[in-house]
Amino acid sequence: MMLVLYSTPANRTLFSSAILILGIFFIAANLRAPVTGIAPVLDQIILAFSLTPTQAGMLTTLPLIAFALASPMAASLAKKQGLEISLFIALLLIGAGLSSRLIDSASALYFGTAIIGVGIAIGNVLLPSLIKRDFPHKVAVMTSSYVLAMGIFGGSYSALIIPLADYKNMGWQLALACYGLLTIVSLVIWLPQLKLHTKPDKALLNNTNSIKVWRQPLAWQITLLLGLNSFFTYIMIGWLPSILIEGGHCAQQAGALQGSFQVASAIPGIILIPLLAKLKDQRLLTCILALLAACCSLGLLYLPEFASIWSITLGFCSGACFILGLSFISLRTHDSRQATSLSGMAQCFGYLLAASGPILAGSLHSHFGSWSTTLWLCAFASGLCAIFGYLGGRNVTMPNNV
Repeated sequence: MMLVLYSTPANRTLFSSAILILGIFFIAANLRAPVTGIAPVLDQIILAFSLTPTQAGMLTTLPLIAFALASPMAASLAKKQGLEISLFIALLLIGAGLSSRLIDSASALYFGTAIIGVGIAIGNVLLPSLIKRDFPHKVAVMTSSYVLAMGIFGGSYSALIIPLADYKNMGWQLALACYGLLTIVSLVIWLPQLKLHTKPDKALLNNTNSIKVWRQPLAWQITLLLGLNSFFTYIMIGWLPSILIEGGHCAQQAGALQGSFQVASAIPGIILIPLLAKLKDQRLLTCILALLAACCSLGLLYLPEFASIWSITLGFCSGACFILGLSFISLRTHDSRQATSLSGMAQCFGYLLAASGPILAGSLHSHFGSWSTTLWLCAFASGLCAIFGYLGGRNVTMPNNV
């Protein structure tokens, strides 16, 4: 996650701070659900537009490609427009993408999903920067809180999307688009921040040595940990309901379990973030969590009757490995310049690797006619996460001259 430094605004009143915190949580509520809400109704989308599983996988992949391409542009947008307006633009893009789902067209669905991905990318990059600027002594608490908000809203929406689509025959298109109502509320709550129009500090970080970071084995270990974790995570986000339906669960149960997966992925933030400063070596912790995720993937295949246990545990392990990987970016570097270079590397390569997951999973399902190969692929990716997590979790740092 790329951090951008900004000049600190004047001291806020208690009321203005409360409005800002509320605005942060509502922005966070828009950074996952618009993408993950597609999965429970994916089978309906496939039927409506006669999509192949590979084409359907693109609906999960498009936002990830947008993350990789649009994230570097977020800082440039903030330089020109200011942090507050840039986040407002992010919400506008998400809202526009959601509204496009009302159009009865596969092309509009793909285009709108890509636009949502651009908006989420801007929010993902700039929201941590705002927290770093306005809550410098409560970064861990605020970060874990907004990650939890992402998980709760994303998980709740996934659990409710099937009942919502069935309510008075509303249909999947209106059920997906209606999340835009929350985006509108978020825009209204964020309006008071627009008067600040805060510009980036002149000390904006320069990545002059970013190429050297790409040559470091430790940098690749951390990047592959995050990339492989995102690889199997987004396969689950995109295809878990379909996997569960094949395992004998109804669509409503599958949507609820996918929601549980997302909520569980946010819980580790509450536990791990306050503890990370006290742990000098994270090798065993990361390795155990990744191996547990591998076991859960195989549990979905061979013991589908315990899907609730596997889904919740898998979500927890996925979120925990993600948080550990992000923490390694700070713990294994000497300064903010190195951290930013490593963050950019992990973000670019990690999102591109993750983007291949849903498409590959859909192709494997088309070829073999079941999700068995995909679940073994997820288990293999988690096993590799354990290896790279063990290497990246060592109490070492990159050389000073990188």
